[in-house]
Amino acid sequence: MQIVNAFNRQIVIAARPTGDAKLSDFRIIKQAVPSLRDGEVLVRNLLISMDPYQRSLMGNASSELPPIDLGQPMSGPTVAIVEQSRNGNFAIGDHVVSWSGWQQYGVTDGSDLMKVDAGAAPLSTALGVLGHTGLTAWLGVTKFMTPKPGGTFVVTAAAGSVGSVAAQIAKLRGYRVVGIAGGSEKVRYLRDELGLDEAVDYKAPGFQRQLARALPQGLDMLFENVGGSMFEALMPHFNIRAQIVINGTIAQYAHPGVSPGPNRLPELLKLVLYRFIEMRGFALPDHLASYTEFLAEVGPWVSEGGIKYSEDFVDGLENIPAAFLRLFDGRNHGKLIARVG
Repeated sequence: MQIVNAFNRQIVIAARPTGDAKLSDFRIIKQAVPSLRDGEVLVRNLLISMDPYQRSLMGNASSELPPIDLGQPMSGPTVAIVEQSRNGNFAIGDHVVSWSGWQQYGVTDGSDLMKVDAGAAPLSTALGVLGHTGLTAWLGVTKFMTPKPGGTFVVTAAAGSVGSVAAQIAKLRGYRVVGIAGGSEKVRYLRDELGLDEAVDYKAPGFQRQLARALPQGLDMLFENVGGSMFEALMPHFNIRAQIVINGTIAQYAHPGVSPGPNRLPELLKLVLYRFIEMRGFALPDHLASYTEFLAEVGPWVSEGGIKYSEDFVDGLENIPAAFLRLFDGRNHGKLIARVG
């Protein structure tokens, strides 16, 4: 099959950011679409995911993830269609989830591809509520916390793609759920549309007073996506044997050095020791084998409306860098996806 467009547009890392990422840290280039070797598949990306962790892949970040080489395209999940195949497991026209990143085409040996049933759910959900973000939320709530039905479950960045799913799963599992987000619109979304018990606006005056009102009995479980001052604000509310899963620290990705202000580490260590706090993190790639189990539980919830989701679309590959920056100032709402097909 002849590819109509002989060139592959890619968004590559042009510079290592110092602090927050900037538009100038990216560049759009064209590369020739390579010919396939035996066993390989050529995919054309239709939908491209943008996620906060990708800031860590740019370098100069508070992460142990190795940075992408300068001049290489940003890595990440996509929904794609098979354009050419020399691999017996994939046929032309198959829809797949790939990890080909921010580019029009990708070539793979097929080991990173997962077929998607385009008739079962909107393709975009394979990058969000039924994809890596939903799986992350489900893992954090179900696999890394010992159940405490009836306890208070707090989710930071609760209006985001991961946090919103985690909050709803916790609610379905019988917890009193408190979500923290930025702005009155997101707080309304958490309360009125997702049905959380309480929602707190960290941008509003009197954030600490809001927290105290929302957590009169403290917190028993915390699904943490933000870190930094947000985590510090929650520390006084940790109950005995509180469980904390660190999924992300978006407030710190661009700032690998020591945070300004008082050193709260001694206080945290004291809490861990005397309140028997359990704290852990996890890496999604280590748990992809749980994907079938995740879909079996979460898929019906999504199809029946028990879990709601929000998607934020941008059109055009060239608009990905500007849209990506919205992840770090609170302007996006829900799962951020670029339509490039």
